[in-house]
Amino acid sequence: MNEIILTLFNGISLGSILLLIALGLAITFGLMNVINMAHGELIMAGAYITYVIQHIFMDYVPTQYYDLYFIVSIPVALVVAAGIGVLLEITLIRHLYKRPLDSLLATWGVGLILQQTARSIFGAPNVGVISPSFLSGGLEVGSLIFPYSRLFILGLAIVCLISIYYYFYRTASGRRVRAVMQNRQMAECLGVSTRKVDMMTFAIGSGFTGVAGCALTLLGAIGPTIGTSYIIDAFMVVVVGGVGALFGAVAGAFGIGIFNTIFEYVTDATIGKVLIFLLIIAFLQWRPSGLVMFRSRSLD
Repeated sequence: MNEIILTLFNGISLGSILLLIALGLAITFGLMNVINMAHGELIMAGAYITYVIQHIFMDYVPTQYYDLYFIVSIPVALVVAAGIGVLLEITLIRHLYKRPLDSLLATWGVGLILQQTARSIFGAPNVGVISPSFLSGGLEVGSLIFPYSRLFILGLAIVCLISIYYYFYRTASGRRVRAVMQNRQMAECLGVSTRKVDMMTFAIGSGFTGVAGCALTLLGAIGPTIGTSYIIDAFMVVVVGGVGALFGAVAGAFGIGIFNTIFEYVTDATIGKVLIFLLIIAFLQWRPSGLVMFRSRSLD
């Protein structure tokens, strides 16, 4: 029974990590139809921001306040990644809307540039981020131990999801974003600045991707290629969940996380990954639009 509970917890934990990584992609790819291959490098940016802030606290902040570095890193990573997203949207993405292959190639090149920039600044070897003391250890429930770091990531993913839902469905700015995504021409006729909405939406998606990078520092060392390990899984979550649907992203992330953990437990890591890909292929044959279909008012 304990093994079953731990397997389910590991699956939910993996799902929360995938959800946190895929939230930004669900906005830029799901809502904006932009294939951003630099998504992984925005994760890397958030991770290195955490690394930098950690060293700032080590050098200039009293020891008793050292653990606060991680709390400070979350909003800073969000703002910095959002700033990179704004710069990327203004200089590149804005000119490539409705040109998916061009945007794919261009953002892939941007990703390589960002990776090389990180190597030039921080070096090629991976670097470590020391977890704050309040996230060390785990919650003991009987004979089971649930790591605080994984529980924190789960909670952070829930908070980010609620924040995105509130913005898109409970604010006037969010309604304008959804209006532009559903029918751009009609939104322009009603006086909505679609250029500003595009920039804001891309910034929000990039910002939450930076938060994901901050969270990933709790799981191990970081390096210039940390994002490439997760970008395929992030795209899988968005496609399986349904392009443009936040609820679908949640279901896709936890579904892939749980099934992947079960397959790895029954077989091994390599065979488990193969089985999850086969399961996704079979599922998309049954529901090509994903779990949740995004309904648009625009006429095809």
